[in-house]
Amino acid sequence: MKISRELAWVVAVTASLVAAGCSKKVAKAVPPTPAPAVAPVVAQSAPPAQTPTRQPARQTPEAAAETPRYPDAATRARIDELLARIQDAYFDYDRHNLRPDAMHTLEADSKELRDIIVQYPAYKLTIEGYCDERGSAEYNLALGDARAEAAKKYLAGVGIPADQLKLVSYGKEHQVCDQHNEACWQRNRRIHIVAMALNN
Repeated sequence: MKISRELAWVVAVTASLVAAGCSKKVAKAVPPTPAPAVAPVVAQSAPPAQTPTRQPARQTPEAAAETPRYPDAATRARIDELLARIQDAYFDYDRHNLRPDAMHTLEADSKELRDIIVQYPAYKLTIEGYCDERGSAEYNLALGDARAEAAKKYLAGVGIPADQLKLVSYGKEHQVCDQHNEACWQRNRRIHIVAMALNN
């Protein structure tokens, strides 16, 4: 019969569709997207505290006032004693270079003198340069200055601050001997060191 054929065909198509549906694989469930990984928070240690750089202590006006600018009477007496022992340094005629005996004279006690003087920067020594009576006044003033300068360089070389050494030339003034012979003239060709005079 015609109806039964059509019915058979419908049943066959339906059965094939059902079979096809059953043969499909069940789709796997997609897992949810995981949350982004968060890096663990690591406690950062604070940088080590820096020790402040120690600044040199500034001298207060009170401390500066306590530092003596000039030696006391006992120290000045010691300076005078050392200068007396150093005595005068002598020069050859018409020369300003230090002779070996002059250097030996300046060397005597100069280190102790240096150790005292450097403690009192405002305190000065004066190196006086002298000549004998021969020659013009102008020439002898220049020669006396050159002799004082030679002594200053030597004393600065042993450590006495150069800015604490003043120079003065008397040329042929203030002679220690007034006879007109070589022995007397030699005594006048010299340098002499004196300490700053204080009124106390």
